[in-house]
Amino acid sequence: MSGKEIMKTRSGISRRGIYVTLTIVAALIAVFGYLSFEWLFCRFYVPPGYMAVVTAKSGREPRAGSILVEEGEKGIRREVLAEGRHFLNPIQYDVEIVPAVSIPLGKVGIVTAKVGRELPPGEIIAPDRESKGVWRDVLGPGLYRLNPEGYQIEIADAVNIPVGYVGVVTSQTGSEPAPGNFAGPGEKGVLKDILQPGLYYLNRYAYQVNVIEIGMNQVTMSAGSNESVVAARTRLNSANDALGALEAQTLNFQNEQRLKTLKRAVKKTSAASRKQAADNITQEAEIFGVSRAVEFPSRDGFKVTLDMTVEFELMPGNVAKIYLLYGDLPQVVEKIILPQVLSVSRMKGSSYRAQDFIMGEGRETFQHDLRQELEKTLAGKNIIVHNAIIRNVEIPLNILSPIRAVSLAKEQNLTNVSMQETAKKLAELNIETQLIDQRRREVEQETKKLVAQTGAERDQAVAELKAETELAVADIRLKRSEIIARTARLKGETEVKTKFLVKNEEAQGELLKAKALGGPGKLGDLKLVESLNPKVETRIIYAGPGTLWTDLKNGALPLPASRPE
Repeated sequence: MSGKEIMKTRSGISRRGIYVTLTIVAALIAVFGYLSFEWLFCRFYVPPGYMAVVTAKSGREPRAGSILVEEGEKGIRREVLAEGRHFLNPIQYDVEIVPAVSIPLGKVGIVTAKVGRELPPGEIIAPDRESKGVWRDVLGPGLYRLNPEGYQIEIADAVNIPVGYVGVVTSQTGSEPAPGNFAGPGEKGVLKDILQPGLYYLNRYAYQVNVIEIGMNQVTMSAGSNESVVAARTRLNSANDALGALEAQTLNFQNEQRLKTLKRAVKKTSAASRKQAADNITQEAEIFGVSRAVEFPSRDGFKVTLDMTVEFELMPGNVAKIYLLYGDLPQVVEKIILPQVLSVSRMKGSSYRAQDFIMGEGRETFQHDLRQELEKTLAGKNIIVHNAIIRNVEIPLNILSPIRAVSLAKEQNLTNVSMQETAKKLAELNIETQLIDQRRREVEQETKKLVAQTGAERDQAVAELKAETELAVADIRLKRSEIIARTARLKGETEVKTKFLVKNEEAQGELLKAKALGGPGKLGDLKLVESLNPKVETRIIYAGPGTLWTDLKNGALPLPASRPE
């Protein structure tokens, strides 16, 4: 390769390197610029408890009449952005940060959708969440992010059924059920299932809840005010302030509904007469009045007017049926209880004379018959009657005065007879008191005698026990002496036998030694040798043959090889 070619090659490589370097630098600048634009101009932050409503400035045109649009369309997006860091190009999007909807405890959120399918004319409850109108389901306590441009959230109170009440639910939308029947799914009317005491999150536009007292209730008919007062004694205060407020709101709503009903159906009475009729009713009682008085002609043609209190109870399982047929508690009293009380009172009372209602026995008999008939009649209408009490009876003065005079004479006569009987009983009591005192003295003498006799018997028993004890001790000592003597005899016999056995064994040992040495003589020699002084030495010297010593050499004087043990 020539020099020119080498120079051209080097020059080409240098230009390509510069081009690549410039490209890389430009790319880095573009990336840095884009990131800087995103960070400085597109970044925004949604704080906790808020949401961001995004409006797209460009995109496809949405359908005509659309309030909210989907991604890629121009307009207000349906989905909102939750809390946190987000990036959107301000040239393409507008962002509005608004508070999220917070529903506290004891409240519900009723959602009205402005978007979706159109409802049939006259309907307000949406069948699903894809339609316009009020959602049937409500939002419970919590934090919710629904686009405020398309959804309106109304915060309302939950329904709290107090203890002592049940809630009857009425569906406010749907088709009409058959007359006298409960409303089923998709129907409008009273539902069969009731709400037990507790907190419920219900849509007030879809369901109406009427609280009805259960347990013991009273209806009091006062002749003086010509008005009946109903007292429901089942209200219990809640231990929780928030729940107590909800209970109060529920009961206030119920009372407002009852007042509206009473204004339409019953003539309103004065506040003074209402207070007079309710003197004996506790503050916890729910009170409302209806114009009624119990009056009827007696058997002898006199007008009798009386005050009466009927105690009745509505069982929870029957409340929905009663409400379906008759309405709320005031309507139950007005349409069922009061007509039956008046009818039974006239029917039963017309068989009694006027004076029977003054005398105790006739009045009690009438009250008993009235209660039994009311129990029987109202039981068929799912109402339990516990008692019917007559508190006051008014009859015409022209019949009342003679009856009172006769009654007073009878009572005075009875009083005199009672006083005579009392004096007689006092005399008898004095006699009995003397007899009791005499009997007391006799008992004291008998008691002293029994004490002395018991003491003598006790001393005799102690002496006998002492003699028996001494005899037992002497017997024990005698047995002990016999045991000691027997022990000493056995000890002496044992010692003699022991010595005999020892000596006998020693003799047997000597005999065995004599036999082992060859006879008693050798044993005697051995004893003699053993008795010699151990220092004595015997030496035999051999002096030669023909002498005594020679004879000694061959003489037989055997000595033992070893000393016997």
